[in-house]
Amino acid sequence: MTTRSTVTTKDKVRDRLMITLQKLGLPVGPIQLLTVPGRKTGQPHTTPVAPVLVNGTYYVTQAYPHASWVKNARAAGHGKLARGRHGQEVDLVEIPEGERAAILRELPGQNPRGVGAFVKNGLVEAPTPEAFAAAAPHIPVFRVVPRTPAQA
Repeated sequence: MTTRSTVTTKDKVRDRLMITLQKLGLPVGPIQLLTVPGRKTGQPHTTPVAPVLVNGTYYVTQAYPHASWVKNARAAGHGKLARGRHGQEVDLVEIPEGERAAILRELPGQNPRGVGAFVKNGLVEAPTPEAFAAAAPHIPVFRVVPRTPAQA
């Protein structure tokens, strides 16, 4: 399976729209904003994500191969997750490949509109729980751990 490695202009416009709506306090669907410090400059970078809730824990996944936010999250290990005007500082803990399948299996049921990006980008063969589980080695997954005020 070949993966698409570039973000299209349409993707960028959609992301900017989602960021703008969220910052205006108008959340859309399951979308939240993840802001992580850049690994080189330390400057904050924001991207829309759709967290998956599994057994009371939120996870964020990436539908776009080679996304900068994933590299930044790996380097920083933390960020801010916001919905509308409300946000929380979080730690981002990458899940080992062997543990990702159970989490990814939940994604099609929780975000049926979002699974198309995974298929379109060649990460998943079909929008089914089984296909997402099979693609676990190729999809980064981060556990979202809320920080207490003393940690932030």
